[in-house]
Amino acid sequence: MTAAILVRQRAPLEVTQVEIPELGVGQVLVQVKASGICGKQLDEISGRRGDDAFLPHLLGHEGAGIVVEVGPGVRKVKPGDHVVLHWMKGAGIDCLPPRFTRNGTMISAGWVTTFSEYTIASENRMTPIPDDIPFDLAFLLGCAVTTGLGIVFNDAALMPGQSIAVFGVGGVGINVIQGASLVNAYPIVAIDLHDTKLKQAAAFGATHTINANRTDSVQALMELSDRRGVDVAVDLTGLRAVRETAYRVTTATGKTIFAGVPSHGEPMTIDSFPLHFGRLVTGVHGGGTRPDTDIPRYLQLFRLGKLKLAEQVTHRFALEGVNDAIEVVRQGKAGRCVLQMS
Repeated sequence: MTAAILVRQRAPLEVTQVEIPELGVGQVLVQVKASGICGKQLDEISGRRGDDAFLPHLLGHEGAGIVVEVGPGVRKVKPGDHVVLHWMKGAGIDCLPPRFTRNGTMISAGWVTTFSEYTIASENRMTPIPDDIPFDLAFLLGCAVTTGLGIVFNDAALMPGQSIAVFGVGGVGINVIQGASLVNAYPIVAIDLHDTKLKQAAAFGATHTINANRTDSVQALMELSDRRGVDVAVDLTGLRAVRETAYRVTTATGKTIFAGVPSHGEPMTIDSFPLHFGRLVTGVHGGGTRPDTDIPRYLQLFRLGKLKLAEQVTHRFALEGVNDAIEVVRQGKAGRCVLQMS
């Protein structure tokens, strides 16, 4: 099969042929039809979290495809099923990660990878979906949509009329905006460096937008909130200065949510005194998503016209163009970018 491999950090992926091993207990062979590109992959390539001990390895953690074969013990899916592939654990066997080979050399992989024509994934990293859901939309449920909505519904427990500021409106951030709109939060403030992303954020429910290149976001947010700050501030960037800003603009009894992955060796500094009087700070792990219950529920919202999926996809590439796709994402030019397999 054709796959994109991270061989060296800070270098282009190598698109090459990889041999598929036999299935082990709890493993499922899936023909990948569509895959997203998340910030996590950019971090792996750039080495943002430090040296990678598992090179060379496959990439990608949100996708959609068709089950081809199941290994011993698998009961959740069967050949022919359409599935969303996700990195969050769902029901089923949590098996060993597969090991692919290229010319006799081992290629590592996690419990799910999606930058390839086929993949072997753990049974608990996939959720069956109806056959009429397009693959090039279904892949969004693998991470961006579920994490973004989960941040709103689970981590923030955002209520109607509460205020929220979202720093960084990429794939997850745009769905935090969308989730906040679904619960009638106000104001919903999107902060980013790119006008194209802010325009998209407004279309997904942001009531106010701030381009941090031109406007002091702290001053603007304080003016919007009568100097109180916002009930919930969500950082998707992982940048120290932005994380500290998100904490500063949170109201005295509000919640600051850190969803962006920080760079290795870049700690932040906050005044912890407010934590003794009701201020909350929390990190994010997939928005607390329960894939087996949340994905069908979100697809129902999509069928009812209440959840935007197609509007998120702005760029499409073949697997062979993965490095071009990564560059578009890195430059902040894309909403959601989809790799479509041949």
